[in-house]
Amino acid sequence: MVLTETQHAGGFVYSLATGTRSVERAIVLAGSGAVRALKAAMVVGKRLISATATATAFAGNTGNGTMGAITVTGPAKAGRYRLTVIAAAANAGAFMVFDPDGNLVESGNVASAFSAGGLAFTLADGATDFAVGDGFYLDVAPGTDKWLQLDAAGTLGEQVAAGVLLDDITAPDGADNKGGAVVVRDAEVNAAELVWPAGISAANKAKAVAELAALGITSR
Repeated sequence: MVLTETQHAGGFVYSLATGTRSVERAIVLAGSGAVRALKAAMVVGKRLISATATATAFAGNTGNGTMGAITVTGPAKAGRYRLTVIAAAANAGAFMVFDPDGNLVESGNVASAFSAGGLAFTLADGATDFAVGDGFYLDVAPGTDKWLQLDAAGTLGEQVAAGVLLDDITAPDGADNKGGAVVVRDAEVNAAELVWPAGISAANKAKAVAELAALGITSR
């Protein structure tokens, strides 16, 4: 007889920070058309649901172009982003977007669709062109983080490794499960026991390991 030991809750963890710093309660996103079953030690990403953003032009802007509707998804942070025009041009221009921590999100162009870091919008050109130094504040209001298995092909946040699920949990079709727990920071985990999507490439796995390391989750 062959006995196979299944993964235990937290069995992949070598160490956690003092108290509850390393672990957060998690809402597992409802299945869509089927049950969503997640396993202990599964590397997970998260979608930011129902977050909103508003744009406010800098006082004294030269240009009078306007900001279109802003779509907010998974990787976005709650707080104030800053969009600053770095190059002026007739009916065009270039800008840079910085997140609430001052990190560069991505560069973009006036009158062209921008999509990076969980924000998507188009900054329209106006009758008066933008000048260098013009810009907008983009204030992102908090939404709800919902977790699901890492998916390198995703576009709504699940393509970024954001933690490791502590225990098995199932979300039925059409209803979230609010009883999950995820290791999200300052921990050491057993790399050999992490659960990855079937067929994940070596490059995407390495990217995810690096994303976990940036959160303080070290794979050994």
